[in-house]
Amino acid sequence: MRIHEVTADGERGAHEPSAVRRHEDRLATEEPLEVRLAWPGRPAQRVAVTMRTPGHDFELATGFLYAEGVLASSEDLRTVAYCTDVTLRPEQEFNVVTVELSRPPRRAPAERYAGLSAASSACGVCGTESVDSVLELCALRPSPEVADAWAGLCLSHDVLLGLPDRLRHEQRVFDSTGGLHAAGLFDEQGTPSVVREDVGRHNAVDKVVGARILAGGSPAAAVLCVSGRIGFEIVQKAVVAGVGVLAAVGAPSSLAVDLAQRAGLCTAGFVRGDRFVVYSRPDRLGV
Repeated sequence: MRIHEVTADGERGAHEPSAVRRHEDRLATEEPLEVRLAWPGRPAQRVAVTMRTPGHDFELATGFLYAEGVLASSEDLRTVAYCTDVTLRPEQEFNVVTVELSRPPRRAPAERYAGLSAASSACGVCGTESVDSVLELCALRPSPEVADAWAGLCLSHDVLLGLPDRLRHEQRVFDSTGGLHAAGLFDEQGTPSVVREDVGRHNAVDKVVGARILAGGSPAAAVLCVSGRIGFEIVQKAVVAGVGVLAAVGAPSSLAVDLAQRAGLCTAGFVRGDRFVVYSRPDRLGV
């Protein structure tokens, strides 16, 4: 895309341009993704539509359904594939993913996600009825994931403070566009196991969770680090995934902290430079 970049001359005032450069610029791609769900005896039907950055779409669909309690592990999956519906236009071919389960879902997908405008890349879907409804999702997990697997976790401050830079180092598309969020799962030493980018914070989290599930493992990790703020839905996904510490460069919302406190999730915001703010479970950071 051709843009006009204007720089201001301080002597002329902030609003008087002193130079104009015309050049090509790269923009982050944003397209809709429709997620369809099927299981034995039930044909594929749309359960969600979200705006996302194309790539790792199977992970996104899988991670989303895991966060909703629709599937509990990789054993619930039969196939994840792009839809081959003959009625789709060519431009829609890779914007529809069908997830087929090997058995009926553990929990019915929420109807609030199915509308064409139900989810945006900006903030995700914030229609969860209550904190209690999120906590109920944890009961769908196998017992090792329901238990407080991180009871003895005490993440060092050096590791925590180094996470944003490690996350940023993995943001390949951000380097060329400057328009994507990132999420990454890390161990107690700060080593990343998976990092993903997307125009939506919640999508990036779904992608890292889905990556672990499609690999046949558990999404539970010592740390989930995100590049933006901590919204309610980010905490929801972290709690259901079984994360020990949720770290972010931005601030949390009041409802996000409420959920984190009740779920026993450690949250740290404003993780920048040599400081951070702890909002819940400070013991996991030795505070």
